[in-house]
Amino acid sequence: MGDKGIRVLLVDDHQVVRRGLRTFLEVQDDIEVVGEAADGAEGVAQAEELGPDVVLMDVKMPGMDGIEALRRLRALDNPAKVLVVTSFTERRTVVPALRAGASGYVYKDVDPDALAGAIRSVHAGHVLLQSEVADALLSEDEPGTGQGRGTSLTEREREVLGLIADGRSNREIARALVLSEKTVKTHVSNILMKLDLADRTQAALWAVRHGLSG
Repeated sequence: MGDKGIRVLLVDDHQVVRRGLRTFLEVQDDIEVVGEAADGAEGVAQAEELGPDVVLMDVKMPGMDGIEALRRLRALDNPAKVLVVTSFTERRTVVPALRAGASGYVYKDVDPDALAGAIRSVHAGHVLLQSEVADALLSEDEPGTGQGRGTSLTEREREVLGLIADGRSNREIARALVLSEKTVKTHVSNILMKLDLADRTQAALWAVRHGLSG
């Protein structure tokens, strides 16, 4: 077990990509690469065995792809945050990944420092929801899905939900609303229950679709 801080698992079918990511991340003082996998199935197995904090997941891989791997990790209640690293910008690729449980995504040509920042961000509980993805989600909104459920939220829960959609962590929400982190966690749990959502990523997407984000 490492003691450098954020434990990262690399899942990509291209060895050159994995090597490049590892080379850069290993020089970060607060990030440790704990393993690699060449496809989704191996990635799920490694995530269960190694217990990483963050998984960098490619989308298009032979065998089990990244989206199916995300679904498997959710089914297993694996706590790792998943940051999708992709060269695909199409809505049909990015949106399903977010719906499957990814905390955000970056492109493979991302600036190295921006990648490290993204890893730290999702580890801290942020949701990386870029503007073009928000637009895609808005355009793909399913009529009637969750519309009525929002009326059961209290005003405070709506405030918390809006801050989740803005990418705030529980600690930041607590500071912004002058609440304890424990109280914020309770609000988040109530939001997920009332809206019948699986996690805060889905909550952020719901908030964007229903106009609660800043």
